[in-house]
Amino acid sequence: MRPPLTVQGAQRLRQELEHLKSVKRPEVIAAIAEARSHGDLKENAEYHAAREQQGFIEGRIQELESVLSNAQLIDVATLNAGDRVVFGATVDLADEDTDEEVTYQIVGELEADIKQGRISVSAPIARALIGRHEGDSIQIDAPSGTRSYEIVAVRYVV
Repeated sequence: MRPPLTVQGAQRLRQELEHLKSVKRPEVIAAIAEARSHGDLKENAEYHAAREQQGFIEGRIQELESVLSNAQLIDVATLNAGDRVVFGATVDLADEDTDEEVTYQIVGELEADIKQGRISVSAPIARALIGRHEGDSIQIDAPSGTRSYEIVAVRYVV
């Protein structure tokens, strides 16, 4: 099964990939060259740190290229699921105990960022929301206990 990814999420990942290839990769290559010029590589912490950084960058580049080539892109702007929650939906929730409101967009795993209000489709709250409708109540088993939310609004925004 191809992992789902929003068009906007794919664009963010492409930008990150381009930044890694055009900025970070040349920076780390220059840092390795600089560290090599300092002599003995066995005791050169700068060299080892730069090589480790290079490994992280190359790993992330491979991961992004793989995801972007295999993902099923979903354009949220073209979804027409009405008030039903599906992948890509932006959902406004009200905590039934505190009346506190939160907003989440359900996205693919690699584009999830809780600080930006984007939750992974595989997250427990997203799984509880999928298929539900505006006005429904859901129960989430959180570490602090069971929480109840009402789905206040379902939108499909870019």
